[in-house]
Amino acid sequence: MTLILDAGAFFAVERRDYEISARIKRERLAGRSPRTHGGVIGQVWRGGTGRNTLVARLLPSLDIVGLDGELGKRAGELLARSNSSDVIDAAVVLLARPGDRILTSDPHDLAELATAADVDVEIVSV
Repeated sequence: MTLILDAGAFFAVERRDYEISARIKRERLAGRSPRTHGGVIGQVWRGGTGRNTLVARLLPSLDIVGLDGELGKRAGELLARSNSSDVIDAAVVLLARPGDRILTSDPHDLAELATAADVDVEIVSV
């Protein structure tokens, strides 16, 4: 099981949401790196200062996948199947494997994308 982080998870960390921070910490203590992709980092990164300092501290412990041409094409295909338009969300879903958990502030949209991708994941609202 891997923990997948959408932008909402990072914003929860910035808000000092204890529950979300504890989930991420438990994942790391279990020897697993939470996963996200570069597009999500672009949504949340504001230079690593102020509240963003907590995000800056978190980044080195993550498995950050590049939003490259291949992932972009797969995300576009998923958007076509789901009649959606958010490539960042689609790419987040494509990082997941059966049994993974996705932390998101967009549970409805990601659940629809997961259904279209035919991947059995747990969507956790943050």
